[in-house]
Amino acid sequence: MRRRSLLLALVAVILVVVLDQASKQWILQFFDDTPGRLVPLTGFLNLALIFNHGISFGVLNNAGPLNALIFTVLAVVIVAGLVAWLWRSDGFLLPAAIGMVIGGAVGNVVDRLARGAVTDFLDFHLGEWHWFVFNLADAAICVGVGLMVIDSLVGRREAPR
Repeated sequence: MRRRSLLLALVAVILVVVLDQASKQWILQFFDDTPGRLVPLTGFLNLALIFNHGISFGVLNNAGPLNALIFTVLAVVIVAGLVAWLWRSDGFLLPAAIGMVIGGAVGNVVDRLARGAVTDFLDFHLGEWHWFVFNLADAAICVGVGLMVIDSLVGRREAPR
C-alpha cells in the first residue's frame, strides 16, 4: 500500500512540475518576456506576466539579491518535511495532496533558480478588485493544502492506545 501511495505522490509531483513549467514557458513566449501587459480572457480572468521575487502573494517582492537563494533553501526545507510526512502516509488523498504541494514548490524553485523570480500570470478579478497574480504551481499548492485539510478532517485514523 505504501508503495502505491509513494507512486501516486510522485506522479502528482511530475504532473504539476511539467504542467507548471510548460505553462510558464508558453506565457513567457506569449508576452515576449516583457511584463506589464494585461490580456483579458473573460470578465474575471486576465493573463498578466509578472515576476515575483518575494514569497507568496508578493510579500518581500523587492528583487533583493539573496531572495532567490533564501526562498529556494526555505522551499527545500519544506519539501524535505513533506517527504518525511509522505513516507509515513498511505491511502489516496494525503499522498496526492502532498505530491501536489511538493510539485508546486519544485515548479517555483525551478523558476527562482532559472530566472531569479517566480513567473506568475493568472490574474483573477471581480470588477476592479484583483486577487494576487499566480501560476499553476501556486494553484497546486493551494489545492494540495486544501486536500490535506480535508484529509485531516475526514481521513481514517487509528484509535489511540
